[in-house]
Amino acid sequence: MNFELILEVVLSLVAVFMAIVLHEVAHGYMALRLGDPTARSRGRLTLNPLAHVDPVGTILIPVMIALFRFLFGWNLLLFGWAKPVPINPAYFRNPLRGMLYVAFAGPGTNIVLALVTAGLGRLLILAVPADLLFGSAGFGANLIHWLFYLLSAFVLYNLFLALFNLIPVPPLDGSRILMYFLPANARRVLMSIERYGFFIIVGIFYLGGLNLIFNGVSGLWRLLLGARWLYAVFFVTS
Repeated sequence: MNFELILEVVLSLVAVFMAIVLHEVAHGYMALRLGDPTARSRGRLTLNPLAHVDPVGTILIPVMIALFRFLFGWNLLLFGWAKPVPINPAYFRNPLRGMLYVAFAGPGTNIVLALVTAGLGRLLILAVPADLLFGSAGFGANLIHWLFYLLSAFVLYNLFLALFNLIPVPPLDGSRILMYFLPANARRVLMSIERYGFFIIVGIFYLGGLNLIFNGVSGLWRLLLGARWLYAVFFVTS
């Protein structure tokens, strides 16, 4: 049994769960700031992942991808989603503008988390002695390697969640943001296709449209981490 692969998958699951939960809490917190107490009254303004679990998106899909990575060695990016935080725009003084702020709060939080984590990680990694950072044996070296692996995964999945959710297809956040800038007739058209949103996203996936996101996320992630971080985690441990 490959212990390193198991640990890699487990830490990746931790990173993606954290990014998903913080994304949803950000939606609810922004709605609360704008006057909507729905998420708070239903116990969704919490970092407890159990409050946000979607049986398919939070458990089945990520675990299946993780199993494929473990059993077949496929280098797949974990993916998932949580139960949407309940929002009632009727509480907002300006419902259309309120939904704009709520929609952007999720991916905006993911972007901030990615940047802050990357910045802190690059400062921390400069403080680690080279012989420990690039060492291949010993408890201390292993602990350092896996700590920075977890941080790098957290940066990666926050970037991916942010860019993916900005796709302007309902019910993704990008459609709520786009709706604010559209005339009334176009907004109605966008709302009318929401029932087909899942199939549209699947179609985009199979047509290769998500490759642009994957490539963009990968390039930005490598840029944020820097050569020292990437080498210490993904080359020394390989």
